Amino acid sequence: MFKPFLSISRKVILLLVMAAAFFSFRIEKPIKEKENGRIHWPELKQEVKPWTRWWWFGNAVTEKDLTAALEAYKQAGLGGVEITPIYGVHGAEDQFINFLSPAWMDKLSYTLQEAKRLGLGVDLANASGWPFGGPWVDETIACKNMVSKTFTIEGGQKVTESIKYVQKPLVRTAGDKKVDIRELKDPITANNNLQAYAFDQVRFEKELPLISVTANKITSQGFDEVIDLTDNVINGRLEWTAPNGKWLVCALFQGDHGKMVERAGPGGEGNVIDHFSAEALEKYLLQFDKAFKGYDLSYLRYFFNDSYEVDDAQGQANWTPDFFTAFKKMRGYDLRQHIPALLGIDTEEKNKRILYDYRLTVSDLLLEVYTKNWQRWAAKQGKGIRNQAHGSPANVLDLYAASDIPEIEGTDIVNLKSAPSAGHVTGKNLISSESATWLNEHFESNLGDVKTAIDKLWLAGVNHVFYHGTAYSPQDATWPGWLFYAAVHFTPNNSLWDHFGAFNQYVARGQAFLQAGKPSNDILLYFGVSDLWSETGKSMLHHFHSNRFFDELSLKACGTYLSEHGYSWDAISDKQLLDVEYQNTALLIGGNSYKTIVVPETHHMPVATFKKLMMLAQKGASIVFHKNLPTDIPGFANLTEARQRMQLLKEKLAFTGYQGSQIAKYGKGQIVLSEGLVDLSGHTDVVPERIYAVGLQSIRRVKEDGNYYYFIHNPLQSLFEGWITLNADYQSAALYNLMTGIDGYAKTRRHGNQVEIYLQLKPAESIVLETFKCSYKGNHYPYYEVSGDAITLAKEWQINFIKGGPTLPNSLYTKELQSWTDYGEAYTSFSGTATYKTKIPALPTKADAWRLDLGEVHESAAVYLNGRYLTTLFSTPYSLEIPSDQLKGNDELEIKVSNLMANRIADLDKRNVQWRIFYNTNFNARKKKNMGEDGKFTAKNWTPKPSGLIGEITLTPLTLSGN
Repeated sequence: MFKPFLSISRKVILLLVMAAAFFSFRIEKPIKEKENGRIHWPELKQEVKPWTRWWWFGNAVTEKDLTAALEAYKQAGLGGVEITPIYGVHGAEDQFINFLSPAWMDKLSYTLQEAKRLGLGVDLANASGWPFGGPWVDETIACKNMVSKTFTIEGGQKVTESIKYVQKPLVRTAGDKKVDIRELKDPITANNNLQAYAFDQVRFEKELPLISVTANKITSQGFDEVIDLTDNVINGRLEWTAPNGKWLVCALFQGDHGKMVERAGPGGEGNVIDHFSAEALEKYLLQFDKAFKGYDLSYLRYFFNDSYEVDDAQGQANWTPDFFTAFKKMRGYDLRQHIPALLGIDTEEKNKRILYDYRLTVSDLLLEVYTKNWQRWAAKQGKGIRNQAHGSPANVLDLYAASDIPEIEGTDIVNLKSAPSAGHVTGKNLISSESATWLNEHFESNLGDVKTAIDKLWLAGVNHVFYHGTAYSPQDATWPGWLFYAAVHFTPNNSLWDHFGAFNQYVARGQAFLQAGKPSNDILLYFGVSDLWSETGKSMLHHFHSNRFFDELSLKACGTYLSEHGYSWDAISDKQLLDVEYQNTALLIGGNSYKTIVVPETHHMPVATFKKLMMLAQKGASIVFHKNLPTDIPGFANLTEARQRMQLLKEKLAFTGYQGSQIAKYGKGQIVLSEGLVDLSGHTDVVPERIYAVGLQSIRRVKEDGNYYYFIHNPLQSLFEGWITLNADYQSAALYNLMTGIDGYAKTRRHGNQVEIYLQLKPAESIVLETFKCSYKGNHYPYYEVSGDAITLAKEWQINFIKGGPTLPNSLYTKELQSWTDYGEAYTSFSGTATYKTKIPALPTKADAWRLDLGEVHESAAVYLNGRYLTTLFSTPYSLEIPSDQLKGNDELEIKVSNLMANRIADLDKRNVQWRIFYNTNFNARKKKNMGEDGKFTAKNWTPKPSGLIGEITLTPLTLSGN
């Protein structure tokens, strides 16, 4: 049967072989181009899409409404939800479900099943509200504070006052119900109607347990001899007669800080845990273990912590029962021998050193017994932790680093870099953010405002956005439904929801690039807390809050300068710095490489940190100290020895140079003392991105093939148009417009040794640029030049109101576009979507494309041409380019415009219709001018917000510019 094949001539066989080789070559080439130079959009996977915080009010959720909500979120382009149970809604009490009860677990299980069906991810807050706490957190594991009493006596005398401390009563609530603490039961969970009270902080009047009593002999130099008198206190009296001399008796007592879980839902109300106690965390998490038993939570991704915020109250949580033992283990000496300094009544020098060691111990406890133990607990279940470490009285970079996904919030780019920095230096790919939190007053934020916030987060290093947020609301709830008090309301009842999907596509496209590759920053900027922690003051602890993270440190000034001048950097802590290695001219940590370390002005530095910096210099690194070398070490532990070691290290450095900049060669590298950062490039291999000099901003990521992704943003109020150069090895580049989906190769030219790239960016526009080391040619990204005068579309417009309320106004026909609120009373209260239709006549001039400029828009607009969707516009300038081949003459232009919720809310308030139906916070104003007589938000004094299209709409002829 094989004879016919064997009879084929050798020529035929040769032709077949050649053809096979030819087709093999033709198949391989596109694959190679895709890997190295073909324009290619990353896949929009679940984690690149934006997620949202999903509040469950009172846990009053039903399976029908859970499914409806998840399907709406899926359709809008969300990637996942983070479930955060919070306070309830008036009128839904019969539907309340206690947190972690079997009924609640059934709803969680159902949600996981539905989310899996829809391809949505799910995270879960490890509390109802925040911080960690609940009704099972009794007094023994609740957050504590330390209070003191001091007595001065002479030798031969006794302390006549009792060694007792009676805690003063305190009650703070966030709810509408007034309370007299004398009517409350202790513990707080023994009281009824906790949702109505919404307790924020409670301290009952009671005698506090004694921690310790010491007698400290007073000298001209402070204190020397110390006697422990704790066992001499009997029935509140000190049985002790002072020896010769003058003595200070210090009595410490353990108090209740009294912080309650904020915004807690049913079954979640109660004390906040003692974050400095391993026992407290273990007992707290045991309640979750019990609740989870027997349920399949395999689809759940991560557990979440919504920031520290224990001290969003009176006083500080600054103690734990085992603190003395932990302190001695960590610092190597007995704190009880130095109580006057802890209380700030020793010498200034001694006070600051003891206080530093105290703060360092608190930081270590938050890291070791809270964050790491929580992460281990989650890992045992196959989960990770997403952690907002900010607010903590700790070295927050270390807390972020111990988290699987560090999460930040805020608006200042330098402060926003805290969580991304920790993620980068520890090799974590995902950096999340609580995003667009309460940008403006309620109901006044548009999607353009959200874009501004997201772009800033991306520039700081965030690549996993969580909106703040989305409230679960039953389908039959009266408009506006259930809403959270501190949010941009990303809910289906928001009139901007129709355009939310298009915006989410922008976010997903951007994050698909920003999650690819690895961060590519040049500078490690030292995050030194020693100076701050060595400062005395009113508070025993310093808290690093999100939008003031670096503000009290010299790092802020350095970070601001570096960011504004185009230098890319990550902050690094003392602990993280010890893991840095120097190899092949690069500083390596977390799988990433850096070019130098910059130390902001620092006076106190741990000797281990300074030694590490010198070791890196010895191997070849350039270390830049801004203004000075550290002048001292912090803390009291091993002070003399540590100072000697620091001095010996500094003596190895011989500086030469002029006053403004001095250099000490050390080993293969150098230590630079620089009065300013202007000449940073002259002493290191670091070069700023030059696009910052022309007003643009960027962040860079490096791909496995050595090429780069740049996210470039134009923060200017004007068009940017010009040639740029980038700090990358490239011969060609591609451009990706995240909003429109348009892409193409960038126009390039060689200028000396540099390849320049041509950019056109509208105000507030952002783009992704991909570099290639080889030259690739193909379709260019469209660059346009204006080639004639604008033409006003003056024909009649038909306006139809298609969605929203309170009712749909009648259709309109007009030649003059103005705010639809000007068309009469029926239109002033309307919030929703209207369609504007007109015809575009045959255009009088030829052009490659036409710029459609919508002029003034309130607030977002989806544009259709002849029934075909073009794009959605969210902010000024509301314009887009339409290729001429899409305009045939007598074309139908349709623009769907959505306004804010504001006008409809204002109408409700003017008519005294009650929509604020929430327990706990019901419903705070962001701005004082919007506060009513009851202290809550009201829009009754608002005038109608402009809505729709206003003014002229024009078409401008454009010519494609040459290559």
